[in-house]
Amino acid sequence: MAAKPGFHSESGADLQAALLRTGNGGGGEEEERMGIDEMLRLHAGEFGRWQLRHFLLTSTAWALEALHTMVMIFADREPTWRCSDRPCPADPCLLGPGEWEWAGGPATSTVVEWGLVCGDKYKIGLVQSLFFAGCMIGAGVFGHLSDSFLGRKGSLTIVCILNTVFGLLTSMSPTYWIYAGLRFLTGFSTGGVGLCAFVLATEPVGPTKRGAAGMSTFYFFSSGIALLSGIAYLFQSWRSLYIVTSLPSFLFIIAVVPFISESPRWYLVRRRINEAMDVMRAIANSNGRHLPDGLTLKLDDDYDDNDDCDELLVGKAVSGTIIDVLRSPTTRIRLFLTVAINFLCSVVYYGLSLNVVNLKTNLYLSVLLNAVAEMPAFLLTAVLLDYLGRKPLGVGTMWLSGVFCIVGSLVGGVGAMKIVRMVCGTVGIFGMAATYNLLFIYTAELFPTVVRNAALGCATQAGQMGAILAPLVVVFGDGIPFAVFGVCGLVAGMLAFFLPETMNRPFYDTMAGLEQGESKVVE
Repeated sequence: MAAKPGFHSESGADLQAALLRTGNGGGGEEEERMGIDEMLRLHAGEFGRWQLRHFLLTSTAWALEALHTMVMIFADREPTWRCSDRPCPADPCLLGPGEWEWAGGPATSTVVEWGLVCGDKYKIGLVQSLFFAGCMIGAGVFGHLSDSFLGRKGSLTIVCILNTVFGLLTSMSPTYWIYAGLRFLTGFSTGGVGLCAFVLATEPVGPTKRGAAGMSTFYFFSSGIALLSGIAYLFQSWRSLYIVTSLPSFLFIIAVVPFISESPRWYLVRRRINEAMDVMRAIANSNGRHLPDGLTLKLDDDYDDNDDCDELLVGKAVSGTIIDVLRSPTTRIRLFLTVAINFLCSVVYYGLSLNVVNLKTNLYLSVLLNAVAEMPAFLLTAVLLDYLGRKPLGVGTMWLSGVFCIVGSLVGGVGAMKIVRMVCGTVGIFGMAATYNLLFIYTAELFPTVVRNAALGCATQAGQMGAILAPLVVVFGDGIPFAVFGVCGLVAGMLAFFLPETMNRPFYDTMAGLEQGESKVVE
């Protein structure tokens, strides 16, 4: 007996798909349409060989962001100094010209080269704040561009090119103000690196694997910081340090970018259905799976499966801006909360990272320990993410960091208490590092594809505003920074209570799909 059409050698998910494709009227076969999450789950694979390769390649960009961001810890450090012929007071500003000198040469840091001490010490915090101001602007610009015509991959390519150029030019800065301007421009391009890399790495991952994958992207950022401490130890001239930390961005462009794919979700919302399906077929083939014949993609607001699929092919691209986010009551409150939480957490994270200069311990070792402390935080949150949920885990890690920062503000900074304060800072970094990458996942899940990078861009901009404030807090020295960081962590945890839980919820594509999906949850 001949096998019935659509039923030969099929089982499991393929049999279900075949049943769905069966026509209702004359026994004919119609095209089946489904969303990307469903197609990944049923047919292409949620996290197979294709996603692993793509994830590893794309997430390498996070290490580049770490190099461009944290290089300031070493380039703008205040080296040791000594008195010429008399006992030294605690502050070189109490001495006259010629009565003291730097232990290293003039190329050791920008502080030595341009005399950023005493009355000019504020310029250290100023240039660091200018970098984060550039990050804030760049996050908004490239967040929008990656949602629109440039796409995720195109935006990532552009920011890496700009990082290479601006970083190399920074190494040739003849004056402080040119240096400050170039650091601002480097921040502008750096602000889009992690944002584009995170979305590009996680959008092709299936819903049940996306949380753990998203948490893992930040291993690359911490690895970049750990690598930087070794690079800075080997290249102690600040100009050489900028050259060495800029060249990896160029290598990424030529050695990695050609081998990564554009997001199928971006193709879909741009109505480029053929390219989106090509990516889905590549995912399925690499994962040892197969997409059934007649299967195609739909947006999550296309609820009528009997609609002619040609409408998706020839329709206008679905787009959205931050204005659409603000117009919707559902997303407006989410945006306000994520902006506030990102701001507060960024003050803590970057503040603790930069505050190592106030601990009076070995700078290279302190930076390395902070980077290493972040890694178990990522592992812990990756394991607990799908058990506890986004909100409980976020609140817990924020409060963990806040409590230890408060303790750090109450202990002294001399003798054995100096070690206690360093431990408090390390635990604070542990908690806030876990929070920081969780916020990326949480924010991405709170907003649909058409505005995801725009919303992430706003949250990242808020984070950069916090980062702008962080160096200015650090210059107060002693226990004040720890007290500020502790309060910020505790308040951020309180605000997180007002966000909805997103665990095991779909990645919506459109604003309409999000509204309809949330209304069903309420019902």
